[in-house]
Amino acid sequence: MNMKDIKALATVLTQMNLTVLDYSEGDTHIRLERAAYKVSQMAAKQDCEPQTASPEEEQNDFNNLCDVKSPMVGVFYAAPSPEGKPFVRVGDNVEKGQVLCLIEAMKLMNDITAPVSGRVVDICAQDGAVLEYGQTIMKIL
Repeated sequence: MNMKDIKALATVLTQMNLTVLDYSEGDTHIRLERAAYKVSQMAAKQDCEPQTASPEEEQNDFNNLCDVKSPMVGVFYAAPSPEGKPFVRVGDNVEKGQVLCLIEAMKLMNDITAPVSGRVVDICAQDGAVLEYGQTIMKIL
């Protein structure tokens, strides 16, 4: 197993939001681990939680930052079709109720809409990635 293979396994670990990945091939066995992301009960109950700004982002008021979280386990799609234009991009202004993306769960496409009006400041999910329940999809300011 070479470094390229190990990096590919590490990518799977992060994209699938796994904490442990065991891989065996012949006599080779590799185990990758990463720290689990823990959410406090209070933060898990909030739809939009305040975040602190980093020094380079001081021009924005991140006290009003809203995390758009996945309401289900499923596959994230940024566009209505593989060739289609993404619903939103970083920097786009969105209105409350506007479709932001799709999540495919049990062969059904589910529209994910904006919980607030504002500007998309970050898209945290990659197109085609499997999302967990409660995972942050994007951030709106």
